[in-house]
Amino acid sequence: MYAIVRAGGRQEKVAVDDVLTVDKLAGEVGSTVTFPAVLVVDGDTVVSGSADLARYEVTGEILGAVKGPKINIMHYRNKTGYKRRMGHRQPYTEVKITGISTGK
Repeated sequence: MYAIVRAGGRQEKVAVDDVLTVDKLAGEVGSTVTFPAVLVVDGDTVVSGSADLARYEVTGEILGAVKGPKINIMHYRNKTGYKRRMGHRQPYTEVKITGISTGK
């Protein structure tokens, strides 16, 4: 059984015990989060209707905060002596999927 969930503006394919990296979430380590399901596949059955998906619940446990790769940004203007270097690392949260169930 697996599900497609909406997490941080993207859609991710998840199954139980998968570790997922999503945009930074508010919450402590060990707390649970729920994700809205977009599609659920259980063997040969595919659930995609909004009325049927309202019953399904994908839960996960927050493992901790991680950072993405370093991105280097360089601004340069020719013949003016202007150059500027910046860097950025996007904060992410690691989530372990604990269950896909018909919660309601």
